[in-house]
Amino acid sequence: MSLIQPGNALPPILTGGPDRPVEEAVPRRGSGPVTGSVHSWDLSTGVDGPGTRFVVFVAGCPLACLYCHNPDTLRMSNGKRATTDEVVTEAARYVQFIRAAGGGFTVSGGEPMLQPDFVGEILRRCHDDLGLHTALDTSGFLGARATDSFLDSVDLVLLDIKSWDRELYVRLTSRQLEPTLVFARRLADLGKEVWVRFVLVPGLTDAPENVAGVAAFTASLGNVTRVDILPFHKLGSDKWAGLGMDFTLAATPVPSAAQMAEARSVFASHGLNAV
Repeated sequence: MSLIQPGNALPPILTGGPDRPVEEAVPRRGSGPVTGSVHSWDLSTGVDGPGTRFVVFVAGCPLACLYCHNPDTLRMSNGKRATTDEVVTEAARYVQFIRAAGGGFTVSGGEPMLQPDFVGEILRRCHDDLGLHTALDTSGFLGARATDSFLDSVDLVLLDIKSWDRELYVRLTSRQLEPTLVFARRLADLGKEVWVRFVLVPGLTDAPENVAGVAAFTASLGNVTRVDILPFHKLGSDKWAGLGMDFTLAATPVPSAAQMAEARSVFASHGLNAV
């Protein structure tokens, strides 16, 4: 039940190298409500944190992932302006249901850290005022924008580690891996609970040394309570076509059950809870 939908077509943007500028959020002005660019919001179960959750998908992302299933969230201009009051008021409608279902509130995207003032205020109010468990779904590339105060309002970080091979990471995302690793280590130092997400793409991320590298790093952190091995899929291919963008992985097969099981076994061999 997406309540906000984008109003503008997204031009092709998957160009440029890992040092291309990061799109910046519209700065907060004056003393009025904090506003941000929101793509949609929805209720989900089991994929955006524990339990049934109210999930806000913000617009804008500094990465350009080859397998992105929401290419319509890549630019902030594809969202609609919303205030923190509007988002929190909508979330508050479902508080009793969410609590009964053992859930909470998640900010996803896009990339939430493109809009740290907006996202931080929403998380604070949902955490402190509504008393909800909060989760931040992020690539970690802009993790330096998350202050310790920001993270105080986050109970769980869903951290995407897309590859251990640095060259492959750039190929997959158009960005560098290191900022994500720095953010992951910082979360470990803070003792913040993390679920790591890893997308298994046949012929790209499934190389044994790549899977083992992500697993070994994840196990070294000490604060990762779950690893989601996510199968590559093509459910967003129609969006790519509708936006006039070339989905370069159209011929890539989805992983088999055996390939998924093998990847899970690698993470499990490092003592991780891989699902």
